[in-house]
Amino acid sequence: MISKVLVANRGEIAIRAFRAAYEMGIGTVAVFPYEDRNSLHRLKADESYQIGEVGHPVRAYLSVDEIVDTALACGADAIYPGYGFLSENPELAAACAASGITFVGPGADILELTGNKARAIAAAREAGLPVLASSAPSSVVAELVEAAQGMEFPLFVKAVAGGGGRGMRRVTDPAGLPEAIEAASREAESAFGDPTVFLEQAVVNPRHIEVQILADNHGNVIHLYERDCSVQRRHQKVIELAPAPNLEPALRDQICADAVAFARHIGYRCAGTVEFLLDERGRHVFIEMNPRIQVEHTVTEEITDVDLVSAQLRIAAGQTLADLGLSQEAISPHGAALQCRITTEDPANGFRPDTGRITTYRSPGGAGIRLDGGTHLGAEISAHFDSMLVKLTCRGRDFPTAVARARRAVAEFRIRGCRRTSRSSRRFSTIRTFRRGESRPRSSTSVRNC
Repeated sequence: MISKVLVANRGEIAIRAFRAAYEMGIGTVAVFPYEDRNSLHRLKADESYQIGEVGHPVRAYLSVDEIVDTALACGADAIYPGYGFLSENPELAAACAASGITFVGPGADILELTGNKARAIAAAREAGLPVLASSAPSSVVAELVEAAQGMEFPLFVKAVAGGGGRGMRRVTDPAGLPEAIEAASREAESAFGDPTVFLEQAVVNPRHIEVQILADNHGNVIHLYERDCSVQRRHQKVIELAPAPNLEPALRDQICADAVAFARHIGYRCAGTVEFLLDERGRHVFIEMNPRIQVEHTVTEEITDVDLVSAQLRIAAGQTLADLGLSQEAISPHGAALQCRITTEDPANGFRPDTGRITTYRSPGGAGIRLDGGTHLGAEISAHFDSMLVKLTCRGRDFPTAVARARRAVAEFRIRGCRRTSRSSRRFSTIRTFRRGESRPRSSTSVRNC
């Protein structure tokens, strides 16, 4: 069993991991750069250590050597990466293996495969999953333009190493393809250090459905059903729902079975998410796998009563799904849940992240309300990190109840000290399509708030 875990992350996901570890009797270690010295996650751990160079806080969380060295120095026998930062970096997994430290996630070989979208699509095709038409990856504009001649528009230019909508461009006119390739390639190189992109057929007006899976080290794989992440802005998820509304049972079963088949095919282990697009005719296609915990994992926990972070730690320690009391037959979703991300974005400035000190913080509560956050009254919001302050997850016995609780919770929130999107947030409560249980609202209004 793991005795002490270092969490190579910050904010709400670090606190989430500390809480799971505490419940399991595992010691906890936080790391932080100088700029994060007053962060809440530092106070939630048994031990905390400053890392990095003053003035470069993000670089500190991306330093494989310093994080592994800190784990060795403090006696941590496991490293939990969370999401973002090094969570999908095969170098961290390899360094942990070389140092005798348990990496809470899949091995470096799996991270290399899933981190390359073109390779992941090829693996999905081998596993028998439906995939979109796509080109070979390249950083040469002429090669990609030639490949596009055999494809139908619209299509996407996507970074091979991409994520979060970066290195991605939608192209409807062939004349605009060269410029889109150049722009996506530049952005990919800046964000991921790899300018390689590929072309992929676009799905018109799709739903974004993802399946949560758990796999142990003995080849056992189960799914914990699906989430609908169709409400997005700039390819960034805004609201996540579980289970997906208005999904035919036979289609749900097939999508979940495909997710398990893909995980088995690549020899996956630990928690992961297999993502699909669903077109207007009810046809689904594989797009990628995220080999880590997802921001939106809370909605799955709420409808299955499975602690996914605890499961990650236990699987990493060598336990089987049977040891965890988990089998496919035992997973039975109940009720409905939705998650809203509360952020510091300024709607008057193109939803750009804002900074400042939190001078007022009053959070909602009551039945069916869950908050996962890393902020507090007096917290300093800097421009260095992601703009998310807290995740609001609302649960109900049915979808209308979950929506009503989300409406109430958003109305109760009071956060001052930086720009707020509360006016935009409250529009969410009047979107009739959510009340009717449709897959997504007709408005693209965000539920983000500060």
